[in-house]
Amino acid sequence: MVTFLSGGTGTPKLLDGATAAFTPAETTVVANTGDDVELGGLFVSPDVDTLLFQGGGVLDRGTWWGINGDTHRTHDALLDLAGSMGRSTEPTYLPESRQTAGRDIADWRRFSGVGEFMTIGDRDRAVHLTRTSLLDEGKTLSEATAAIARAFGITIDILPMSDDSVATLVHTDEGLMHFQEFWVANDGEPAIENVEFRGSATAEPAPGVLEALGDVVVVGPSNPITSIGPMLSVSGIGDALAETTVVAVSPFLGGDAFSGPAAKLMGAVGAPPGTAGLPAVYPFADAFVVDDSDSGSFDRPTVETDIRIDSPDDARRVVDAVARAIDLVE
Repeated sequence: MVTFLSGGTGTPKLLDGATAAFTPAETTVVANTGDDVELGGLFVSPDVDTLLFQGGGVLDRGTWWGINGDTHRTHDALLDLAGSMGRSTEPTYLPESRQTAGRDIADWRRFSGVGEFMTIGDRDRAVHLTRTSLLDEGKTLSEATAAIARAFGITIDILPMSDDSVATLVHTDEGLMHFQEFWVANDGEPAIENVEFRGSATAEPAPGVLEALGDVVVVGPSNPITSIGPMLSVSGIGDALAETTVVAVSPFLGGDAFSGPAAKLMGAVGAPPGTAGLPAVYPFADAFVVDDSDSGSFDRPTVETDIRIDSPDDARRVVDAVARAIDLVE
């Protein structure tokens, strides 16, 4: 049995090759929910959705988010309408008093949909409508995720890290921003001062998460700070990882990340940017899988391979390296 910790696009790309070593029946994926937002009244869970669309065979693999071939008529109409109203298309938080109104949601996750700043396809939106309706019926995020996964015919277990609200907030030189505002609306350009996981102090792991972390855990090549960090901020998850076998796959080629602001974020939290910082952010890791071009060394077992993943064959190569790393430490 193996459990993957997933966020962003890195770990989903790795999962393309997972069946080379692990069957769906023995595979669980715990997904980051720190990126979740409510936009225009709809609950959007980007990292969960990438896994759902991938497992359902509909993922847009050009972007690694959204649904392949989706249309964007509703999104375009919202922008047109906002323009006709003279409204800005910049991210617009609802008032502070509305951040926790209605369904339970952490402060600084709730945005207006007028001129929505994230591109949401029409079929993609149907998933958010369904999730939001299930939550409003009284279902938990775990229950809603499982129901949608069944509808997509997915056979691996996909678990949100928590049913409680955790919001990844980036403190920048231009003010406080939700991660989606920082990364999507501002292209990750503002200087980072700190990263906060609001709500994590009272959040609990979702049902099944701690049990899944009793198996061998693979930390995928996701952003260590904003994809994996929110999970580590939830009570009990870090302790569970310290007690089990963990292999961490580097998302870096030396000091450079494959995608996203991972290196920039590492520096902001005081960790060496790039591969060299992995032991600092993953002190519980028993082994690492790193790129064969990296010259650094760690004080624990390390397997080297070409960790770039541009195809299922690449993913199978990296998964094979993961399996070899597991053998070294089990």
